[in-house]
Amino acid sequence: MSLPLLRKILPLLASTALCVSAFTAASSAHAAAPPSVQKPGTVTASAPLAAALGLPDAGRALRITYLSTNGITGKGLVPVTAEIILPPGPVPKGGWPIVAWAHGTVGVDDSCAPSLNPYSDRNSVYLSTWMKRGVAIVATDYQGLGGPGTHAYLDTRVEAYSVLDSVRAALANVPDLKNQIMIVGQSQGGGAAVATAAFAPAYAPELDIRGTVATGAPYVTPELLGNLLKAASQPDAGYSPLINYVLYLAAGLEGRDPHFRPEEAFTPKALPVYRNAAHECLTSLSQQAKDAGLTLQNSLQPTFLKAMSPALKGMEFPTLKLAQPLFTGTGTEDRDVPPALQLGLVKAACAAGSVVQAHLYKGLDHSETVNGSLKDSAIFTTEVMTGQPVPPQCNPVPQ
Repeated sequence: MSLPLLRKILPLLASTALCVSAFTAASSAHAAAPPSVQKPGTVTASAPLAAALGLPDAGRALRITYLSTNGITGKGLVPVTAEIILPPGPVPKGGWPIVAWAHGTVGVDDSCAPSLNPYSDRNSVYLSTWMKRGVAIVATDYQGLGGPGTHAYLDTRVEAYSVLDSVRAALANVPDLKNQIMIVGQSQGGGAAVATAAFAPAYAPELDIRGTVATGAPYVTPELLGNLLKAASQPDAGYSPLINYVLYLAAGLEGRDPHFRPEEAFTPKALPVYRNAAHECLTSLSQQAKDAGLTLQNSLQPTFLKAMSPALKGMEFPTLKLAQPLFTGTGTEDRDVPPALQLGLVKAACAAGSVVQAHLYKGLDHSETVNGSLKDSAIFTTEVMTGQPVPPQCNPVPQ
């Protein structure tokens, strides 16, 4: 073959090779997760979790991306991220039971996603204690945190679908896990844990959920919220952590509702900090709110409740008649989720016919209650995991 001819043929061969390579790669990717078999809980990516982002003395740890039903629309699939952390040592017969961990408020920006950040000292102690009880941790980031789209903050369906599909993904892809599940959450995650228990029978009936542990769980009704805002908006009320949560609630609403008007929810004094809420994680946003001197009184417009009504609607539970027992832990000094809201949840769940074991911890605040509840939740967990009756407690006294 002549050199001029060879020079003409080589580019054609290279181009053909590139096309074949691209086609092969596309075919391989398609074969890994063809649309026809994609369903809630399908894992689309998995990698070892960096040691700095896991729990001390843990065994194998992964960060996964999985598909979950879009909780905002109720249909279609969206990618969500999560962690799977196994205990060290030999796998017990039948596999490790699962704690489905629902995290508390971190923010609504992707950079705040728990799987991209180290655990706080409090959560590290808390989840390590659960792990030492002989369970694996499956921890979703929730839809819109670490994945595409808006994080619909405090939306119960979004949270529940994210938790349930993370467990489906873990069970389908990690052989050492057992379909025996405790749902555990704090703060935003406390509400998410209750929501998960409420949605599970219809959405994921194949999951063997034994019980739910919720600390600092928010529960909102028009009456409870009205009383809370009235008390918190007094001239001498001062800064309240609730301001951060309403800012995030509004940011999550604006990201999915083109009709939302922030100026109908917040005063000119609060709007500059509100504009940052979609991009700032909790520690930073909290400091900005303090620096700006924000209080609920000087931040909320009289039309706040009307403007926020779609988001408040999304916070409702589909039912509080739960199929499994519910443990709640409330600190008497909780200023983030005032005890009135948490005890309102206890009252409503008890009235609906759920088996509720409520605990009230004297002198503990929102954060302190997490680890302060561990001794009691251990007893509760043993009872529900072994099929023992759970002593109900609907009118807790401080302990």
